[in-house]
Amino acid sequence: MSIMDLFWLFFIITAIQPIIRQRMLESARVRLMRKIEQNRGSRLIAMVHRQETMSVLGFPVMRFINIEDSEEILRAIKLTDPNMPIDLIVHTPGGLALAAKQIAMGLKRHPGKVTVFVPHYAMSGGTLIALAADEIVMDHNAVLGPVDPQLGQFPAASILAAIEKKKPDKVDDQTLIMGDVGEKAIRQLKATVQEILDGKMDKEKAEQIADLLAMGHWTHDYPIMPEEAKRIGLPVSTEMPEEIYDFMSLFPQPVRRAGGVQYIPVPYQPAHKTSHE
Repeated sequence: MSIMDLFWLFFIITAIQPIIRQRMLESARVRLMRKIEQNRGSRLIAMVHRQETMSVLGFPVMRFINIEDSEEILRAIKLTDPNMPIDLIVHTPGGLALAAKQIAMGLKRHPGKVTVFVPHYAMSGGTLIALAADEIVMDHNAVLGPVDPQLGQFPAASILAAIEKKKPDKVDDQTLIMGDVGEKAIRQLKATVQEILDGKMDKEKAEQIADLLAMGHWTHDYPIMPEEAKRIGLPVSTEMPEEIYDFMSLFPQPVRRAGGVQYIPVPYQPAHKTSHE
């Protein structure tokens, strides 16, 4: 073989290697999903939004809850027997409120038990989805988050607070319009949370949780740990099956040239010390 032939062979192998690696990961995920389903007697659905890297150009691609996600999850729910439990793994920073509500209502209407697993985080729209579950299983260090609406780069509640502190003639038309939209968005999100929680608890408790999560009492990125989620009245457990962690390990983060965290990725056990008399 000539040098040019070797070059082209190297180029072809380099080009198809990411595709082969991705196919192997997908096969491993499917095998583990089937194992979890058999162990739990349920339908397992996963919505994992990792930052991914395009295989050719290497640009990072951020993923969020979108309409495609809601279409796929609703289709999976329809393919599930009404009496069969559904397990949903959620790992997401949030996303489109419309899609999140569709998923949440689809889960709420499923007659069988619905369990949402949160191994790391389910913020904003992810929390909205988790509220539809009969049980939310969180890692001890996993977090949920508020669902208060955001208008552009500002929280709707903060826009309303700013308007209230000024005289109407000192506020420009655009801000007033944003305030009107923000007020509607907050009212709609609060009603959505109450609708999702309806039937899972008494109406007074549902309204308290809806007010806390949707009215801007916290910043939008405030981490709600399992203990706090229990205190506010959510059905939270921390009994996370080990297979869920194994499944998440099949969604590796893209390799960065200047990563800030490094460790040897194997389980460690305490070293046994020998005593000398």
